[in-house]
Amino acid sequence: MKSRSRLLLFAPSAMLLLGLFVWADRDLVPFGHYRGPYGEVVNSLTVFERHTTNAVSAVNFDVRALDTMGEETILFMSVLGVAMLLRRQKEESEDDASRDESESRDVPQPSDAIKTATMGLIGPLVVYGLYVVLHGQVTPGGGFQGGVILATAPLLAYLAEDLETFKRITSHMLVEIAEAGGIAGYVGFGLVGLVIGGAFLRNVLPLGETGSVLSSGMIFGLNICSALAVAGGFVSVMYAFLEQTLEMRMGGKGE
Repeated sequence: MKSRSRLLLFAPSAMLLLGLFVWADRDLVPFGHYRGPYGEVVNSLTVFERHTTNAVSAVNFDVRALDTMGEETILFMSVLGVAMLLRRQKEESEDDASRDESESRDVPQPSDAIKTATMGLIGPLVVYGLYVVLHGQVTPGGGFQGGVILATAPLLAYLAEDLETFKRITSHMLVEIAEAGGIAGYVGFGLVGLVIGGAFLRNVLPLGETGSVLSSGMIFGLNICSALAVAGGFVSVMYAFLEQTLEMRMGGKGE
């Protein structure tokens, strides 16, 4: 398709989309005002019924816990799809052997100052990620957010060092076990609720004291399962991507 044809096709579509945005914006409530009863109902019941002071976690892992399990399953399947797309093919390995020497150069290394600063951030980042995961039922955050934070720790190690360092600190088997274990643990909590409480994902654990780390019953455990699935999934994607791109650039000198 020529540039003029693409422009003629894009212009009316863009104008239609812009018109829909303007139309939708006219019906928005003023900034700072909330219209809808559901949020107020959740705020009034989460502390009393679930002993959690984070209403978002109460919604994600109690009110719509089944939907959250579906989201984690989508993430799991997406990671599998990315891994399949990035897997090395036989013809790619053959092409690597015949590449020009100029294409197999190493990736430029960062300066010592950047290495020191980046490596120094890994420890605090892991601690902060664990804090976000473990306190997801009492403060803003939770398994999804904490899992992403934890997944960035090995990425910092790669940025400061190289692909081999990334591989040494992220056992591919353990990462896959963590990802699958997070999904399996989530389903396991659901089955426990089904067997003991008569409904899938029904809370059957003690709620604990409001405001404490071990409060909110199964919400605490589901946060941890989500963190494992999210962190494992993101690290798996990074592992596959870095292995595919960097090792191919370096002439196929991978595992």
